[in-house]
Amino acid sequence: MGDTEYRNIRLTEDAYQRLKSRKQEGESFSDTVERIAGERSLLDLAGIISDEEAEVMREAIRERNERSRDELDRLTDRMDP
Repeated sequence: MGDTEYRNIRLTEDAYQRLKSRKQEGESFSDTVERIAGERSLLDLAGIISDEEAEVMREAIRERNERSRDELDRLTDRMDP
């Protein structure tokens, strides 16, 4: 581990349980905190694209969903005797 420094922190039982529930198998609590602290909030993304760009993205998602539904329908039709 080298020259790693350690700090003690106090957590409420609720905070500890919430952190524990986010902990992945084989991950230390330090690993968990580092992973979570690196996550972005959706609020961080506010204003990053224009309303027009957002609408283009929504429309692309709608079209992709429709194509996916159509493909699923075709596959299920082929499976029916």
